[in-house]
Amino acid sequence: MKPNAMSKINYPESYYAASANTAPARPALQGDVEADVCVIGAGYTGLSTAISLLENGFKVVIVEAARVGFGASGRNGGQIVNSYSRDIDVIERTVDARQAKLLGDMAFEGGRIIRERIAKYNIPCALKDGGVFAALNEKQMGHLRSQKALWERYGHKQLEILGKDDIRRVVATDRYLGGMLDMSGGHIHPLNLALGEAAAVESLGGVIYEQSPAVRIDRGANPVVHTPQGSVKAKFLVVAGNAYLNGLMPELAAKSMPCGTQVITTEPLSDELAKSLLPQDYCVEDCNYLLDYFRLSEDKRLIFGGGVVYGARDPADIEAIIRPKMLKVFPQLADVKIEFTWTGNFLLTLSRLPQVGRINNNIFYSQGCSGHGVTYTHLAGRILAEALRGQTERYDAFASLPHYPFPGGHMLSVPFTALGAWYYDMRDKLGI
Repeated sequence: MKPNAMSKINYPESYYAASANTAPARPALQGDVEADVCVIGAGYTGLSTAISLLENGFKVVIVEAARVGFGASGRNGGQIVNSYSRDIDVIERTVDARQAKLLGDMAFEGGRIIRERIAKYNIPCALKDGGVFAALNEKQMGHLRSQKALWERYGHKQLEILGKDDIRRVVATDRYLGGMLDMSGGHIHPLNLALGEAAAVESLGGVIYEQSPAVRIDRGANPVVHTPQGSVKAKFLVVAGNAYLNGLMPELAAKSMPCGTQVITTEPLSDELAKSLLPQDYCVEDCNYLLDYFRLSEDKRLIFGGGVVYGARDPADIEAIIRPKMLKVFPQLADVKIEFTWTGNFLLTLSRLPQVGRINNNIFYSQGCSGHGVTYTHLAGRILAEALRGQTERYDAFASLPHYPFPGGHMLSVPFTALGAWYYDMRDKLGI
C-alpha cells in the first residue's frame, strides 16, 4: 500500500495493534529540514540504526510512510530467534574463514541488543525467555544436533536437546519427535518493542515523521529525500524500508522479492488451557522449510503463524489457511474462536542471507532478512551505524556476501520460487 499526499495509513487490524501501548501520532513532514543522517523507514532496521547513531552524537531524522512499526516489525510472530535464515554452516561454505568467523560471531548479537535496549530504555513489550525448535522427524533431529554443535563452536552455550518426553513437557502435542531449547531465544510484543524504540529515538533527540513516504531521492554529495510535503537534506541516507519500499530504489528490488506470511490469534484462553498447551511459556517454531510458529501472548491467547505467499499478495481467507495448521498441533483448540487474522510482508533474497551495501558512498541499506528479521534488524542497525562512523570491518563482512537475481527476473521470480518451496515442502512432508 502506497500512501499519497492526502491519505493516512493506520495499522492493520492485528492483535498487536489492538493491544499496543499508547503512543503519539507523529506529524507528517512539512517543509525542508536537514540532518546528519536521514533514515527511510521506522521499523526495526531504521529505529535500531537511529538509536546507535544518536547514542554517538549524530543528528537523525526518520521518515516513515505510515506509522512506526507499520510493516513487518509490527506484524511478525514476535519470536527472538538467533542466527540467520541460512545458518552459519552455509556461510562457512560460501566465504573465507575470516569473514565466516565475523558473521558467525555476530549471529547471536541481535537478541542481546534487543534485551539491552529493553533494559536501557525501559521498554514494556512482554519479554519472555526461551525458544524451541521443534522437529517432526529424525532427519530434523539430526539437523538440530548439528546446529547445537555449530552454535556452541561460536560460543553460544544456552542450548539443550529435547527428546520426545522432554518436548511433551514444553508443548502439549504428539506432533513433534523432539527439539532444541535456546534459552537466549524468547518472545516479545513486536509492535510494542518498535513503539518503545521510537520513544528511545526521540528521548535521544531524534525526530520521526509519520505519514511521510519517501517519493523521490536526489542523489549527490548531500542526498535529499523528498516526501509529499517536505524534504530532508542529509550527509548520509539509510534505506531501511525492506519489503515496503514500493519501488523507490529499483536497484534494491532487483535481487529481492516481497513475500507474505499469515498470522492468527485466538480469543483469550483460560489459565488452565493456556498452561496445558505451553507449560513453560516458551515460543516454538518447527523445522520445516515452510515453517509454522506459535506462542502465548501476555493475555493468554495463542498466536499462530505460518505459510508464505510469494509476491506478497493478501490471501482472501487467512483463517482458512492457518487454522488447520494450528489444529494439527493443538486439536484440543477445535472449538476456540479466532479473533484476529492478518498478513505482513518480509523480503526474501535468493540466498536467504541479508543484503547490505552502499550506493554512491553515502546511501547505505540493509534488506532481505528472509523471515529472520527480529534479531537481524537490530544487528543491522548497529553495523550500519558503525559504518557511518568509519568502522567498516563488520559492515564489510555482510556487504561482501554474494547475491544473485532471481531466475527469470521479476516476471518469473514468483513461480520459480513457489516451485522451489513446493519441492522443499514435499521433502519435509516425506522426511527426506
